[in-house]
Amino acid sequence: MNLRSKRRLAADVLGVGEDRIRFDPEAEDFIQDAITRSTIRGLVGLGAIKVAPEKGISRGRLRERRRKHKIRHQGSLKGKLTSRSPKKRAWVNKVRALRWRLTVARDRNEVTRENYTKFYRQIKGGQVKDVRHLLEKIKESKK
Repeated sequence: MNLRSKRRLAADVLGVGEDRIRFDPEAEDFIQDAITRSTIRGLVGLGAIKVAPEKGISRGRLRERRRKHKIRHQGSLKGKLTSRSPKKRAWVNKVRALRWRLTVARDRNEVTRENYTKFYRQIKGGQVKDVRHLLEKIKESKK
């Protein structure tokens, strides 16, 4: 009995590959008669059509090997901290965090539109050190 078209249809209905579709040998007559997607779903519900579990390749050995390699090859860190991650990158990250927090404060109505603009410019000018400093400034502006 050729059930290739049923296998393809079942794979499409279940969202898996054709290789993972398993037919119950005792229910082959019902499977042969199934011509619509809804009948395929019904057969899945009855257990005549099943999906085989996914095969996987364990990456545990690879992870262990990489962990050992990392320990062996760290070496000494030569060069200034800013040569490893530039000052500009640190600045960009800081400014983005501050601007995001300021936008959140504006959306929560913690900051008026005028104060938002004022704080935005202060952030750009480097007058705000970090998020905590920004929150303190916001609190002061409310008083």
